[in-house]
Amino acid sequence: MTREIAVVAFAQTDHRRTSEEFSEVEMLMPVLHDVLAQTGLKTADIGFTCSGSSDYLAGRAFSFTLALDGVGAWPPISESHVEMDGAWALYEAWTKLLTGDADTALVYSYGKSSPGSVRDVLTRQLDPYYVAPLWPDSVALAALQAQALIDAGDTDEPALAAVAARSRSDAAANSHAQLRDPVPQGEYLVRPLRTGDCPPIGDGAAAVILAAGDRARDLCERPAWIRGIDHRIEAHGLGVRDLTDSPSTRLAAEKAGAFERPVDTAELHAPFTSQEVVLRKALRLGDDVRVNPSGGALAAHPIMAAGLIRIGEAAARVHRGESDRALGHATSGPCLQQNLVAVLEGDPR
Repeated sequence: MTREIAVVAFAQTDHRRTSEEFSEVEMLMPVLHDVLAQTGLKTADIGFTCSGSSDYLAGRAFSFTLALDGVGAWPPISESHVEMDGAWALYEAWTKLLTGDADTALVYSYGKSSPGSVRDVLTRQLDPYYVAPLWPDSVALAALQAQALIDAGDTDEPALAAVAARSRSDAAANSHAQLRDPVPQGEYLVRPLRTGDCPPIGDGAAAVILAAGDRARDLCERPAWIRGIDHRIEAHGLGVRDLTDSPSTRLAAEKAGAFERPVDTAELHAPFTSQEVVLRKALRLGDDVRVNPSGGALAAHPIMAAGLIRIGEAAARVHRGESDRALGHATSGPCLQQNLVAVLEGDPR
């Protein structure tokens, strides 16, 4: 990499079960104002803008163009969009800054899951010929993965419950989290997954600002430098994958340099407790690594923003001096099909 690029600011909504009284623009605007205010920048100072969202959630084509009202598209701006979690929008913005075409970038993402049935909407990610017509919902597929892990001896139900309990305990200190109370035992949603093993349905948005080189140091006292970032994908067919492992996460981490030196913090986009088990193994995370100190996706899971939030939370800990080398992870698709890994570092203290 020829340029140093860092996350210099991060903001997010208070995630809620429903925000039906707000449009996507109304939900997004306070976040955009917050992240810009942290740096003192104005929209006109941003060299590139990139967003991540899903038209399937909104239920209308090109819905992301409406969200630009929250950014302000006049005078004309350099803008792009990915039909993906905002972590992938961050990746596009990072590559844009690497080229030298811009020195600053605004990345934002949002999702309103409350209006419809998320479990059904997410079936549209599946193979359209052999799997999608069967309508296996997202929780059922995660339960298949969880059962495969139990059968392989990698975990058991008490261990999964412990993951959920730890996540909720950590979320108690996160004012943005949707769920901050202790996990109830809960009924099985799809065996072996109980309510506490699954992510909440909710609405939310997030934004980060990236800056290059000395510009980053001007905008942030301790920038979170992106030392490496990479994303990989598994085979589309679930039947040809080992659901107890995530080679795409491992490869992305290797290419991002995550294994070169230990990390002290990892924000993992693990919507289900069983997926944290898979990710910990793929990323070689020991007990000395602080995993999801924000509470993670089990405490708040705005679809299309949850992955960007993981990177933002990791960066924020670097900004505050609570972490020196952190890993941010994002996923998309069934059973950890697509995975992105970013390694963030602060300047030596």
